[in-house]
Amino acid sequence: MLSWESLYSVKVGGVAPHVSEISEALARRGHEVHIFTRRGEFDSFDRINGVYYQRVDFEESGGILNQMDNMSRAMADRFGRVSKIFGQFDLAHGHDWHVVGALDQIKHQYQVPYIWTIHSTEWGRNGNSPSQWEGSAEISHREWLGGYESALIIVTTERMREEIRQIYSIPDSKIRTIPNGIIAGKIRRALDPGRIKERFGISPIEPVVLFCGRMNYQKGPDLLVEAIPRILRERGDVRFIFVGEGDMRESCQRLAHDLGVEFACRFPGYLPGATKEELMNACDMVCVPSRNEPFGVVVLEGWDVGKPVVATEAISIIRNFRDGILAYVQPESLAWCINHLLQHPDEMRRMSEEGQRRVETEYSWDNIARLTEGVYQEVMAAGGKRPD
Repeated sequence: MLSWESLYSVKVGGVAPHVSEISEALARRGHEVHIFTRRGEFDSFDRINGVYYQRVDFEESGGILNQMDNMSRAMADRFGRVSKIFGQFDLAHGHDWHVVGALDQIKHQYQVPYIWTIHSTEWGRNGNSPSQWEGSAEISHREWLGGYESALIIVTTERMREEIRQIYSIPDSKIRTIPNGIIAGKIRRALDPGRIKERFGISPIEPVVLFCGRMNYQKGPDLLVEAIPRILRERGDVRFIFVGEGDMRESCQRLAHDLGVEFACRFPGYLPGATKEELMNACDMVCVPSRNEPFGVVVLEGWDVGKPVVATEAISIIRNFRDGILAYVQPESLAWCINHLLQHPDEMRRMSEEGQRRVETEYSWDNIARLTEGVYQEVMAAGGKRPD
């Protein structure tokens, strides 16, 4: 398993729990799993929850592309040395563009086929539009290379499947869809929601809508801010908490001020994991206003703690009006959906229960590992080549 992040090395975002937790589930199924990742401040070698961690040092000068080149070379070198100690690996499984250089070297130098999971595209991260940054084209090329050189590709949603087919002309027969997962109950807390709200200057009886994610164009926090006046016209005591950092945090604060809704908003920025989990348990509703969203783990987290979710149609795992409500990528639509749920508490409760049921059945890591194992077996049966 190759990834630039994990739960027990450098942690950046949602790929970290995915990599560590699916690796642990695969280990429980009897596989020997090694995660090659960045060292950070950790030891170079560890065994945690049945998974071996092979953490690499590398020169971190220059921009992100140069750093990932150095990291990939270090990973491929470590892969070769570990193979001599533990024995030849059957497969490599990489995550996102950062490790494509390592995967390519491993394939050609050690004759080990690889599977590639793409969690998001450069196009999608820029809000379904090209980026002006000169390095963006190179990242897109590496995503294309990962798709071309891999034996099979894993995506987490059918929407992501269609996105990479259109952007990189990848044949559908090469793509497998396996959803993200979550440990059911992991972030559930027995707490007093009112006390958590009071810490953010909110009355215990005021309903709270929670945004939790990067404050950037892709995640659409500005769309939720623009929806707030329409929500407050229906119910003036609703409050909104925006958890996360990003290049749109300040502009969203200014927008809230200009719209006259600053009093109803809280922008605490980055919060430690424990505090975010408390807010998730204490809020009344989770909102995911993304312009592009490869999966949306925050939806699973909201379901896990029994909260209703309003999201844009960029989220493909929600079944509309069954376990959440889908809005158009427009402030007016978001406002309508949030108002509708606030006006129908019985629907909020029903959707919350259905979402929680899905977390406990469809999205367990043991189920995800079983599906992933099936992809591994496909590649092995085809001799490391793309199955026909």
